[in-house]
Amino acid sequence: MLTKVSENVHGFKAKKSEILMAIGTRLTILKMEYQSRIAQLIVDERGDVPGWVLVVLMTTGLVTGIWTIAAPKIESLLRGSLDSMNNVH
Repeated sequence: MLTKVSENVHGFKAKKSEILMAIGTRLTILKMEYQSRIAQLIVDERGDVPGWVLVVLMTTGLVTGIWTIAAPKIESLLRGSLDSMNNVH
């Protein structure tokens, strides 16, 4: 009876060891896959510098153009609202 219990305990320890080894192996594989994906993303995400420069220049041009056209109207609206606030006592 005691040897049967001892065999069961030893068998459980062996299975536990196998399970832990399998988990460790799987975690190592997952870690390597994750590192590979991150490395690929870093390589892929270097960006398109001329594209970004073009976007910045176009945005600056649009803002400057709109501001040039809208500035007088915005200024008159602001002056009118401030003047009307000064008349309120």
